[in-house]
Amino acid sequence: MRINLVVASAAVLFSVPSAYAGGYIAPVVDVEPAPVIVAPAASDWQGGYAGITLGYAFGGDDRVGAYTADDRFIANLGDAEISGANGGLHVGYRWQRNRWVIGPELSYTFSNISDDFGYDVPGLGSGTFKSEVDDLWALKLKTGYLARPDTLVYGIAGYQEGNFTLSAGGSDVEYDADGYVVGLGVERLINDRLSVTGEWEYSDFGTTDVEILGANTSASSSFHNVKVGLNFRF
Repeated sequence: MRINLVVASAAVLFSVPSAYAGGYIAPVVDVEPAPVIVAPAASDWQGGYAGITLGYAFGGDDRVGAYTADDRFIANLGDAEISGANGGLHVGYRWQRNRWVIGPELSYTFSNISDDFGYDVPGLGSGTFKSEVDDLWALKLKTGYLARPDTLVYGIAGYQEGNFTLSAGGSDVEYDADGYVVGLGVERLINDRLSVTGEWEYSDFGTTDVEILGANTSASSSFHNVKVGLNFRF
């Protein structure tokens, strides 16, 4: 009887370590990996394009004064504060490096930018003086940065040649003038081919000597222009 009790006790002692030989096993919990945030890549803006614009010019300033042939001042006729609607056509090409975009653009603008005023000057008579911007050619460099893959913000700087007409006393005088244009713009993609634009430009053509009313005047055209447009990528 005593021998049987000893054998049973030994069996229990040897069975306990084998039951816990593996130690504590923690429960398995599935953990989903954290999402990887990837910054949107810059879209492809490189290539040729063409487009149209509609704009309105304002804030023009053309002070008209009369001088003799030897530059003696006769009188100030008045100020032509030119303004008006205009339309344009343009074609250009862009290169892209990461988010930076740069390229030249050639544009032609036809306009109804003008102003007129009455004058009454002894020796020159009286009447209506009109200053008009007929059309403009410009070669511009546009440099921009992709604020978003579908939105380009850019600066504008370039050379312009304008064709102008002065009218007074029943006579018209056409003249050409060279100047510069600077501005800012934004362009937004509609799809892979089309985009819309909005721009502000400032044009300055310096001073040009013109003979009218039997006297000389220094025409000095400058104005602001706000435009909206549509571009088509080749």
